[in-house]
Amino acid sequence: MATTKNVPISPPTKVSPESTPEEYERVDGVFINTGAYRPLKPEHNVKDSFSNLVGGVLKVISVERGKISCSLTVKAPLVNAYGGLHGGSVGALADRVAIACARTVVGKDKDIFLSELSISYLSAAPKNVEVVIDGSVIKSGKNLTVVEVIFRLKESGRLAFTSRATFYNMPVSSL
Repeated sequence: MATTKNVPISPPTKVSPESTPEEYERVDGVFINTGAYRPLKPEHNVKDSFSNLVGGVLKVISVERGKISCSLTVKAPLVNAYGGLHGGSVGALADRVAIACARTVVGKDKDIFLSELSISYLSAAPKNVEVVIDGSVIKSGKNLTVVEVIFRLKESGRLAFTSRATFYNMPVSSL
């Protein structure tokens, strides 16, 4: 079994013969530094753990047809190694806010399924900073709903992230 910095690399891992040891070390270093080899903690090995974590930080400010506004304070569980809101957290929050916003215009007779989510990371949202997240329906029709989600730092108004989500509107199955 190969090892890198005393971290076992599983035997089924295939490494291209064209890869140099230096290339492999760089890639392996990314996984080591991001904790990919660490075991999952028991408190996180529960149903919907990530949704509970992300949903637990959102505060709803206002809701109206086609618009929703939320806020959150960036806390330690949601930050990256640089002390800013982690990109995965941004994606999960954008998804959550976009779904809620789409639900303000798509009837209960339809399920919505995420088709596409794009995110632009424009600037950092540091730990302990309050962020305002505004969702707006751009277009909603019979089959598709498109939602824009904007993240701004509350104090400065600085734009941190933008996101666009496209949903399929599907009739609820009657099984």
